[in-house]
Amino acid sequence: MRIGLLLCDDVAPELQPLHHNYPDMFRDILIRNDPDTELVTYRVMDGEYPSDIDDCDAYLISGSKYSVYDELDWIRTFEDFVRQLYTEKKTTVGVCFGHQMIAKALGGTVKKSERGWGVGVVTVDKQALLPDWIAVTEEADGNAYSLIVSHQDQVVKIPEEAQLLYGNDFCPIAMFEVGQTFLAVQGHPEFSPAYSEALMDKRKDSIPATVIEAGKQSLSLPIDSDVVTKWLLAFLKQSSQKVRGGS
Repeated sequence: MRIGLLLCDDVAPELQPLHHNYPDMFRDILIRNDPDTELVTYRVMDGEYPSDIDDCDAYLISGSKYSVYDELDWIRTFEDFVRQLYTEKKTTVGVCFGHQMIAKALGGTVKKSERGWGVGVVTVDKQALLPDWIAVTEEADGNAYSLIVSHQDQVVKIPEEAQLLYGNDFCPIAMFEVGQTFLAVQGHPEFSPAYSEALMDKRKDSIPATVIEAGKQSLSLPIDSDVVTKWLLAFLKQSSQKVRGGS
C-alpha cells in the first residue's frame, strides 16, 4: 500500500540526530508492522501536495506543534484539502494534529483543553461497539489501549457523521471514525518513550513540572504502539478496498 504522509511539522533540529524526523518515525513503525508499506512524504506546511489525489492509496496526517485553529495560510489551505479528501472518499488517518484537523475540517470543534497538557503514556477505553477492522486477540482485547500523547488541544465535538470509538476522563474523544474513509487518533503510535521524554524536557517552560514528572514516570508502562498501528493499517486497507469496490 502506498501511503502519503501529509507532514505538518518537523522534529526540532536539536532532537533529530538522536530521534530522527517524523517521516522516519512513521516509516519505521508502519514497515515493522507491514513490510509492503510504501510511505511518500508531502510537506504540506511548506505547500507541497500530491500532483493528483490518487497518487497514493491512502493518506496519513501527522502531528504538529501548531493548533488547527491558528490563522496561518498553510493551515487553512490544508483544511480545505482535508475536506477534499473526504468529499472524494480518499481513505485518511489523522494523528494528534491530524486527529484534530479531521474534526475541524468536517464540522467538529477543537479547543485548548481546560484540563491542561496530556503527556506520557495514557490509556483510553472503548466507547462503542468495535468496528471489524479492530482485531481482537488475547494480547489486545480492544477494550482499551495505551499510547504516548503530547497535546493540550482536544476535540470537544466530533463531526455529525462521526462515531466515537475510544476516550477517557481526561480526553473524552481519543479516537473516532467518520464514514468509511476517515479515522482520527489523538495518541502517537510513532513516538518512542525516549522521544516523549526529550519532548517533555524541551517543553518544560510551558508544561507544569508536576505534569512532566508524572508523564516521565508513565513511560515505563506498556505501550500499544504496534497494536494500534496494525489497527490503522487494517482500516486503511479495508477502507481503500471498499472505496475501490464501490461499496
